[in-house]
Amino acid sequence: MELLENLRQELKNNVDEKTLSTGQHFFKEAIRTYGVSVPAVNKISKTFFRSLEKSGKPAVFALCDTLWESGYLEEAFVACNWSYAVHTQYEPDDFRVFEKWIAHYVTNWATCDTLCNHTVGTFMEMYPGFVQELKTFALSPNRWMRRAAAVTLIIPARKGLFHDDIFDIALLLLEDKDDLVQKGYGWLLKAAADADCLSVFEFVQSHKTKMPRTALRYAIEKMPAEFKKAAMAK
Repeated sequence: MELLENLRQELKNNVDEKTLSTGQHFFKEAIRTYGVSVPAVNKISKTFFRSLEKSGKPAVFALCDTLWESGYLEEAFVACNWSYAVHTQYEPDDFRVFEKWIAHYVTNWATCDTLCNHTVGTFMEMYPGFVQELKTFALSPNRWMRRAAAVTLIIPARKGLFHDDIFDIALLLLEDKDDLVQKGYGWLLKAAADADCLSVFEFVQSHKTKMPRTALRYAIEKMPAEFKKAAMAK
């Protein structure tokens, strides 16, 4: 499609040598990248979306599929931006689309978090019954599905939403061996503490003997000093 050809050319026109040379340093797994900075990708994404605004969600999602399939980091970010841009049109069946993207196309923490924080997190606020699906994600052998179970609720957590579900998910992931999953649910607990610090502290205290230190440190990062000291005590 001409739009995607033009988008890809614009990405190539905005390659930044420093971004290209340092991008891989942020990931343990190999990434495919043009070497375009995130602010530049976001600007290009917005510019090209203007011609899609009247196309409707199915057309936008079809383009997002093609972008995800490319495997390029920047194209995944554009797909995340475009799928979020049509969030007022979300319907319950869209969850299966998002689930497919996570299961088949997400291969690093950056695309996982960008998709889940905004697109999937907003969907959850609109259709909260689907939070049960995140608990299924938490049991997946796919590390990105498990991280998605946690990071999808980051923004809702800051608003005090999904209180009990957050602790359910943290329990399901409690002893996960994957450091990126540990960081994911630790980040979720830290976000939940913005709305209710005491209940998160009590959760950490109750489970700290089994909670990996990576997750624990993330969870307590913004707590008062006395809470941090108590949580870190053996």
